[in-house]
Amino acid sequence: MSRTLLKGVMTIGANTMVSRVLGFVRDVILARAFGASALGDAFFVAFRIPNLFRRLFGEGAFSQAFIPVLGEYKATRSDRETQDFVDDVTGWLSLALVVVTALGMLAAPWVVMVIAPGFSAHPDKFALTVELLRITFPYLFFISLTALAGGILNTYGKFSVPAFTPVFLNLAMIFAALVLAPWLGNPAVAVAWGVFLGGLVQLLFQVPFLRQIGRLPRPRLRRRDPGVAKVLKLMGPAIFGSSVAQLNLFLSTILASFLATGSVSYLYYSDRLVEFPLGVFGVALGTVVLPALSQQQALQDHEHFNKTLDWALRLVLIIGIPATVGLLVLGQPLLISLFRYGAFDMHAVEMSQRSLIGYGLGIVPIIAVRVLAPAFYARQNTRTPVKIAVVALIANMVFSLLLIWPLAHAGLALATSLAAVVNAMLLYLALRRASAYAPRPGWVALVLKVIAASALMGVALYWLQGEAAQWLTLDMPGRLLWLAGLVSAGMAIFFVAAWLLAIPELRQLLRRKKTHG
Repeated sequence: MSRTLLKGVMTIGANTMVSRVLGFVRDVILARAFGASALGDAFFVAFRIPNLFRRLFGEGAFSQAFIPVLGEYKATRSDRETQDFVDDVTGWLSLALVVVTALGMLAAPWVVMVIAPGFSAHPDKFALTVELLRITFPYLFFISLTALAGGILNTYGKFSVPAFTPVFLNLAMIFAALVLAPWLGNPAVAVAWGVFLGGLVQLLFQVPFLRQIGRLPRPRLRRRDPGVAKVLKLMGPAIFGSSVAQLNLFLSTILASFLATGSVSYLYYSDRLVEFPLGVFGVALGTVVLPALSQQQALQDHEHFNKTLDWALRLVLIIGIPATVGLLVLGQPLLISLFRYGAFDMHAVEMSQRSLIGYGLGIVPIIAVRVLAPAFYARQNTRTPVKIAVVALIANMVFSLLLIWPLAHAGLALATSLAAVVNAMLLYLALRRASAYAPRPGWVALVLKVIAASALMGVALYWLQGEAAQWLTLDMPGRLLWLAGLVSAGMAIFFVAAWLLAIPELRQLLRRKKTHG
């Protein structure tokens, strides 16, 4: 089981990395197309709104409710009953999305007024934002059905397809910015149509693979399907939990706005770096673990449920600790290589590095949350993670108010990490109290070995990275080449040390690479 799950994690991680790199290319192209202009402001607000709805009602809350129920059907019901459930969920979800999308497009002026009230003082910008929102809002429809398709494929072990799918959104937006923009004359309108196209292509891309596994939905609106009722019941708390996360981000931004000019930007750039390991490894682990735990729970296979969760938590340490050390040690070279151009001077690098340290310390607990929370979803318990998320939100605000004065923007980053520690610990303790998880032997030895290997890697990277002045003499290709060399060296040192220290999960990983290399 662990080898199958590890293969899934690596597959998703590799595909997500491709998407993240393309996302960075996309951002560079959009920055050149828009600059710091009204076009950029209008587009990012118009794109943010359907994305917000997607996080609240699409990928996050829906997947957390749908996948455990589908896993139960797959494990305990007939093929016909499972297909009926998929058809019913698709029908009702499609109807709800059509209604929400239509209302969003019709009410676009009022939506923009609520989300970006300052735009009303600039009629041209306001009108453009409304136009762009009407183009991008159908993206909510496409991406939510894409999340449904991805949930089905993940449940049936087809992890690579949903993981690769986001690449098409980045490609569509890049195509729109480079090819459509000259034809349409307005790059913001062109990229908005790129978002529309990207959403459609993501959905269509998954159709052949659904047909391949015999789970292509035939939408219908049958009443009184018990599975649909269960999904709706689980979605309520999940939507609230997703709202808590968005509120957390919103409140932190408000506090940062009271600090010195540039503080919000420092937090943004450092967060972008931390989101890379979180997006690649954290999402991969959570995506793989949820279907496995859901089916084990449906079969009442508590032994394998415990083994799967224990394996995933061990992998959190094996991935999270060296990622944390690498980011903290290479923070300055990373910021210089990626962002130290034009108006982003060395002062901005130093300030961003401070918040990078604060955010970086939260990598392990944040990835742990993405493993622990699915254990509750698999047990069809969405209420407990929501209650704990509310406690973590309160903790974040308390930490922020305590740390913002002595540490400024870095205090807000550190508060986020401390709140993640609270979240992870409370989820862990709740699982222990429910007798849903008991750590297997060998944890102390594992922690010591991973820390030792990571420390060795950290010392080597600190010695190899050189001085900031050396990095500043290089152009962007030279910096990126040197950075790639350091990252490769760090990974090699950690893997060799882990192999010599006999960390089982890493030995398994290296054997798999050798076998399939």
